[in-house]
Amino acid sequence: MLPTVANVLELDVMRRGMPQVVAGADRLDRPVRWVHVSELPDVAGMLQGGELVLTTGIALPDDREGLARYVKELVEVGAVGLVVEFGRRYFDTLPRALVHAAEQRGLPLVVLRRELRFVAVTEAVHALVVNSQLEQLRASEAVHQVFNELAVEGAEPSEVLRQIARMAGLPVVLENLSHQVLAHDPAGRTEDELLDQWERRSRAVRPAGRTGFDPRSGWLVTAVGARGEDWGRLVLVGDPGAVPAEEAHPATMLLERGAATLALNRLLVRDRESLERQTHRTLLSGILTHALTVSEVALRAQALGVPLEGRRLVGVVLRRRGGQLPAALEAQARLRDFTELAASAARTSRLSALVGALDDEGVGLLIALGSQQDEHASLEAFAAALRRLVADGGGREVAQPVVAVGSSVGSVRDARRTLMEATQVADAALHDAPGARPAAYYRLPDVRLRGLLHLLRDDARLQTYVERELGPLLAHDAEQGSQLVQLLRVYLEQGRNKSAAADAAHLSRPSFYDRLHKVERILAVDLDQVESCLSLHVALLALDAVRR
Repeated sequence: MLPTVANVLELDVMRRGMPQVVAGADRLDRPVRWVHVSELPDVAGMLQGGELVLTTGIALPDDREGLARYVKELVEVGAVGLVVEFGRRYFDTLPRALVHAAEQRGLPLVVLRRELRFVAVTEAVHALVVNSQLEQLRASEAVHQVFNELAVEGAEPSEVLRQIARMAGLPVVLENLSHQVLAHDPAGRTEDELLDQWERRSRAVRPAGRTGFDPRSGWLVTAVGARGEDWGRLVLVGDPGAVPAEEAHPATMLLERGAATLALNRLLVRDRESLERQTHRTLLSGILTHALTVSEVALRAQALGVPLEGRRLVGVVLRRRGGQLPAALEAQARLRDFTELAASAARTSRLSALVGALDDEGVGLLIALGSQQDEHASLEAFAAALRRLVADGGGREVAQPVVAVGSSVGSVRDARRTLMEATQVADAALHDAPGARPAAYYRLPDVRLRGLLHLLRDDARLQTYVERELGPLLAHDAEQGSQLVQLLRVYLEQGRNKSAAADAAHLSRPSFYDRLHKVERILAVDLDQVESCLSLHVALLALDAVRR
């Protein structure tokens, strides 16, 4: 930072002159870019702004109008102060017209009651200025080095913001154009203090230009975007009055460099999920893993524009049906499209929801319903909107997804329960028979026995049951490379109709019958007995649950 007028007056070389401020005492925090010594009445034409003018006053005008014009010209050119030495022209007091003009114009006016060597003053101040400029160069180099490394590494927005907050010592927030928080670093402050009513506070700060400082709020704001398309704002949250409105904020370069890094990284990772989806995914993950407290989830969701408190919360999980898993990059692209489809369907249905990927194959939503929204109608509207988007080719989906819904809950504390239930329903529904599919979405009663088995899939007793019923047949398939377990599944799914099962298995009837007898010998069961077949069918469904 450049030295201020107040800093200059505190220098030992200036204190020897016994300085006294006679006007503009509230403007002593102006930065001094240079010291200029002149006795000319038209010195303003030689200045560029930011100078502290030293004079004995020997050539200053005598009349009131001339003195007022002298001060006016200094202010207009950007001089930050005027220092007049007693002993040559003035001895005890300055002309009242000069003092009045300086006070009216807000120009700091200082008298030196003892004679000084002006050259000593200029040397001392210029040394401070040069040192400040060197510090600025070092700081600039450090900033560019840090953010160049972040750009090359493709750092996540959270890491970029962490560096900005560390270097500025202030909280920083990345928001979208709707003033919803995408990422933030509180820099030691509480999240409540930083994010409370964020959208309302942010909308009130609209500085002119791409980068601007708002002295009323203490915020420094810069636009984030590239190629002429802005997609967000980066906000350094300072305290009101911390920096004068007319002074350039010292962290401007830091914030702009951080914004450029965020914009560059977004261009480089365009094929990855959007920042909104990343932030939603982080919140959903925090709910499921207990990584975030209830208050943190509620606060961050509120800042994202998804209020959760005082709402009925419904967990929804979407899964894609069947098919061979694509290559990793293609799978990532499909999941991204799938997530955006879900978010679009929620917007179309006018639902407030957190929407994000849960794993490599599924998308989760935590829908917040208002008191006037009917739960069933809202879910049906969402499912219908999703089906239309998929059918219209809005993504890379080739089959309608499974829509699974958990029981609604009344608080953020219970949000994990509804999401977990929706996940279990989705896993069970993936293997449901097409004819059993409900009109719009699955809930726990719709998956019936499969749902129960999926709830119990981690129970050692269920796993023991599977091994007891199917273990020998599973071992035989593993050793011989046969597919007798699948043959048994087809037989039971066809209602024990051997002819229909043989056709479904694409085998001749004698061949199918022969393999079915082999299953009976290996398992030591009679497949003509209803109870044996029921037990084996339950074991096959439990096997599906355990393998998931």
